Order: sequence, then C-alpha cells, then structure tokens
Amino acid sequence: MNYQETLDWMFVQLPMYQRQGAAAYKKDLSNTWLLVDKIGNPENNFKSIHVAGTNGKGSCSHMLASVLQEAGYKVGLYTSPHLVDFRERIKVNGKEIPEEKVVRFIDENKCFFEKNYLSFFEMTVGLAFDYFSDVKVDFAIIEVGLGGRLDSTNIIKPEVSLITNIGLDHVQFLGDTLEKIAFEKGGIIKENIPVVIGEFQQETYPVFADIAKQKNAPVFLASDLIKGDYFSDLQGSYQKHNIKSVLQTLNVLEDNGYIINKSCITIGLMNVVKNTRLLGRWQVLSEAPKTICDTAHNKEGLIYTMRQLLNEEYKQLHIVLGMVNDKDLDSVLPLFPNNARYYFCKPNLGRGLEVGVLKKSAEHFGLFGNAFDSASQAYKSAKENASFDDVIYVGGSTFVIAEILE
Repeated sequence: MNYQETLDWMFVQLPMYQRQGAAAYKKDLSNTWLLVDKIGNPENNFKSIHVAGTNGKGSCSHMLASVLQEAGYKVGLYTSPHLVDFRERIKVNGKEIPEEKVVRFIDENKCFFEKNYLSFFEMTVGLAFDYFSDVKVDFAIIEVGLGGRLDSTNIIKPEVSLITNIGLDHVQFLGDTLEKIAFEKGGIIKENIPVVIGEFQQETYPVFADIAKQKNAPVFLASDLIKGDYFSDLQGSYQKHNIKSVLQTLNVLEDNGYIINKSCITIGLMNVVKNTRLLGRWQVLSEAPKTICDTAHNKEGLIYTMRQLLNEEYKQLHIVLGMVNDKDLDSVLPLFPNNARYYFCKPNLGRGLEVGVLKKSAEHFGLFGNAFDSASQAYKSAKENASFDDVIYVGGSTFVIAEILE
C-alpha cells in the first residue's frame, strides 16, 4: 500500500474514537502492552512527559515541546486528533513523521493488527513510540487521547505527569461527575513520579491528592505556585492557565537535574507555532475581515473563548458552528452570543451532529442563521457575507476546523 492507501485502511478498518465514538473505546490496556512487547518496548528508550486534562492538554504539550527544543533537546511530540494530515499526531522537533515510516510500520504489523483487533489509537500509539525510539529523541511529550487510566498512552513511566483541568466532557466514557472524570484522568499518576495539577478545583483536587498519596507521588499545584504573568505566541486568553501548568512542569524537570535556561523558556513560549506547527488555537486565518478559528468544544473551553471573542471589535460577528452528537447543547449553546449571524453545519464524520438538530436547538437560545451541508460551504458563505470590518469565528468542533483548513 502507498501512504494514502495505508491511511484509508487505518481509518476504515479499525475503530477510532474521534469518528466512531463508543465503539472505539477500549476497557483495558492489554492490546497496547501486546503491541509494544511485539515491537521491542520502544517506550523504554526515551524520557517522557505525560499530559492529561479536559482542556489545554494539547496547548501545554506543544508549549513543553517548544521550550525543550529551545533548550537543545531532541523532542518527540504525540498529540491527537489531527486537523489536516494524520502525521500531525507524531512529530520530532516540529517535523512530522515521514510518510514512508507510517507505511512501513503498518505493512510490517498489519497481520498482527488484524489478528488482535487493535484499535486505530492503539496502533498509532505504537507507531509513535517506535518512531521516537528509532530517531533517539531525548524527550517525548505524550498527550493522552481520552481519559487517562485506560488510555493507550498510559504504559509509559514519565519524568513528570501533568493534569491541566477537569470538565464535563466525554461523560459517556469517563463518568457523569467531575469527581468520576478526575479519577479517570488521575489514572496517569504513577508510583513515586511527581504530578503537576494545573488548576485547583474543589471537586477534583481531593481526588488527585488521594491518588497521589496512595502512590507516594509528589503533587504540585501550578495555579498556586506560579506567580506573575507570562506570555506566549498562542493568543487565546485561556493560555495564561496553560502557561502556569507548563512552567511548573518545567520547574519539576529542573529540580530533577535537567538544564532549561530561563531564556529558553521565554523564547520557547513565544515560538510555539514556529517550533511545533500547532494549528487551531485562536488561530487568525486572515484580516479584513478578521477570521479566527479555535478548537474549543466544551463548556469550560468555550467560556474563555467566547469571552475573548466578544472583546474583538467588529461591525457584525459571523459564527460558523458545528458540533458532534455527544455534546450537551444545553450547557454550551448559551455561551454563544445572540448578536451574531450563524452558519450552522455538520462536521464531516459519522458522529457529527445533524445540522437541523443543531439549528433548532440553537434557536431556543436566540441563535439564528442558516444551515449548510458542510463546514466548507458554511465558511464560504460567511466569507461572502462578511464586510472588511466584520469578524468571522469558526468553531464548535475540532472537525469543523479541520474541514476549513484543508
């Protein structure tokens, strides 16, 4: 198979949470252990940082990678989902894994994958760890895909773990309370390995503290320990919380003997996009009209994003909006402004929310506009209707962003 044929096989043949939902969620790590044992346990050949949380884990992972690159380390970065190209998930010093490496890994292990019914995510984690081992990275920043305790990435023994924050997302898998979700995220806390908690939340911090006590893991609360304001080229107002999480994680690494100069931290934080090619975080696509896309897709993330959006200056606000079908519309739709013109769409995947359902629900909250068959059509219409002094915002789902960036 060539690269495109390989991707087609990966996406179609194997369950993938982002597209299929519950069918792709595995209840244990047995397949992942089976795979890494087959390929020689590559996860043991590099240092790692494990990053979990409802919001901010992607931004934090990219910031950590950028700073460590500036400090002279060779850094692997594993994140999900991708926006345009599958290879965005696996990078070394900002460069995506070569197509031929993806093709070769799948070809060499295809019979094993089929025999053992490995999921898309298990297979991709194995590919990432194998690649990071092959190219001899010094560090790998590993972002959890879903939850933590049962996530395929949770076979590593990191130098430090980071849990950014907890919100009510993916409740059908992780539980319907903040405490239950915190228990799942806290599953990445390891014996005697320090853990950084990004933000204090009354419902969740005791859960983390209890797990950490059982495992003799030192706990560091970033929101209390990091003072002052720090800056990044990631422009979302919510990044101030992520920066504190990153700085405390770096402090733990320094306490453990890793050399990370202050200047590297400053330069790394200000060059995240350049160093890692991160997409979709308050990304300004154009000016006149100013066009912004952001991957915030749950209540906790959208609170900050909508607050920042309303601080923009515009004559008319246009919002291209699509969501997946597991979102609690009653909690997220009230966050959107009534004074905007809406362009509703369905993300191009099986679990995309039907545009008619979204439009009807939005109208209950005073959000009015037209329905479109795709995100690209909705975006095209918004651009045609917007004047130079308007603002266009695209969001609601990672997959809406992916479609307009293609």
